[in-house]
This record gives sequence, C-alpha cells and structure tokens, in this order.
Amino acid sequence: MDNAVEINKYSYMDKYQKKVNFLTPEDNIPKLVSKVRVFNEENKVKYINLIDEKILTIYLNSQEVLTALTVCDYPEYLAVGFMYNQNIISSKAEIKEVEFNQELSAVVVRTSKETLFEAQNVKRIKTSGCAMGTVFGDMFNKIKPIPKQNFKKYAINDIRNLVKEIIGLPSLYMEAGAIHGSVLCERDQILVYMEDVGRHNAIDKISGWIVLEEIDPTDKILYTTGRLTSEMVLKAISMGVPILVSRSGFTKSAVHLARKFNLSMIGRFKGKRFLCVSGFERILL
Repeated sequence: MDNAVEINKYSYMDKYQKKVNFLTPEDNIPKLVSKVRVFNEENKVKYINLIDEKILTIYLNSQEVLTALTVCDYPEYLAVGFMYNQNIISSKAEIKEVEFNQELSAVVVRTSKETLFEAQNVKRIKTSGCAMGTVFGDMFNKIKPIPKQNFKKYAINDIRNLVKEIIGLPSLYMEAGAIHGSVLCERDQILVYMEDVGRHNAIDKISGWIVLEEIDPTDKILYTTGRLTSEMVLKAISMGVPILVSRSGFTKSAVHLARKFNLSMIGRFKGKRFLCVSGFERILL
C-alpha cells in the first residue's frame, strides 16, 4: 500500500503541510467538488457543484472493521478517530503505522500487538447517524463522566464569536451543500474544521486529529452542524471535550446522556438564541 506513515517518525500534519493550529476544508474544495448539469423549474440548464461520496474500507491490521461512505479527504484521521471513539484503540502509543491506498480506497491501522477487538467478537450497534453510523458495544466500557471539579467557565459571547467565524469560513458546505461540519476550538480560536457526508465521520476525523497530534481536548469546544443524537454525545464524551455546541436540535436520549456524563451541551445555537440542556455551570452569560 502507498502513503504509509510511521507514527513515531513525524507529525501527520507534515504530510498535509498545514500548521497544527489551524486546519480547514478550504484547500480540499477544488478536488472534492464537481460540476453537474441539471435542469431547473423553468426547464433551463444550470451547472451546480456537488460533493461525491466514496466508499472507504477501514482495516485494523488484517481484519476489516468498517466500510464507510465518506468524502475521503483525511482517511487516516477518520480511521484512527473512529477506532479511538469506539474503544478499539486507546492511545497513539498503540499505533505502529497508518497506511492509505487511494486506488483500493482502503486504510489500514497497524498496531504493535493484537487488540481486544481482534481477539473477540464485538457487538455492533446500528445508530441514527447519516450513512449508517456504527457503534461497537465496547465503546460503552470506555466513557466516563467529565470531571465536575474545577469547572472552567466559557463566555457565551466567545462561543458566539467562534460560531460567526466558522460560518464565514470557505467550506464544502458553502460550495456545494449536502455535507456536515465539525469544528474543534479553543475558547478564542478555531483549531481544526472537518467536513463529511456523515456528521459522525466529521467528528471521528477530529478525534483522529486529536489522537495523532497529541492535543489536550479537556479545555476545548466542539461545534457541529448536525443534530445532537446519543451517538454524537457519546463521541464527544469519549474524546473528553467538555462543551458540545450545535446549530441543530437534540434528542431526549442525547440530553439524558449529556447530563449523566457532565457534558455541557448547547443546541439550536443561532444568532443570539440557544438552548443549554446540560452543564450550564460552565457557561457565562
């Protein structure tokens, strides 16, 4: 396979030639968007930009783990983030190499020793995520409540400014639509912005970025354009991010989990309006 990266040699960001503190979809727009001819309601020809979906197969050593529908812009981050969020791997130290073959559309995560996932038959749970989200049973053994001690405070105006900046950035959504975005932020700046056809894929890419770049997530804000379901909440908790924000709504199960695991969750965040459904003690009005 090509594009192999030995984890301990250098940062993944070297491969993408971007600064570690700011990664956005802008550079990927030309290669992920195609013009397609359509007819409108007046029977006139128009050319519009569309995103293409690709099939990516993810392997753990020699075992197939998942086949995903994705835009396939950062397959290594997606594979590592998915495995981390599902408790298949627990740290960067376990990873020996990550290898992507563009021709086969396959990515292999190699570990230094056999994992529990390979040694036992792990139960899969079909979720409400776009493009057939999947949760493995072992994921629930990983998540722990976010500590309540020493709560850091986050001003709602700072969050609002971050959302305004995110909305103004060049993105696949602005270019073609039909895609979800997830953004990891400091309280005063954007760190990484990922997009994909499935909202769970976008978050998994951020999780992979956190793991491979060895970023501390415990004081970060995670913003997503997608609705907040139980799967999204579980991923945020698994990553250790204390605040989850979305412009969309949420399910009752998501609210229950956010409260149970001390996640500050804000939904329907548009303009000056928002609903904080859990962890309000972290928010400063």
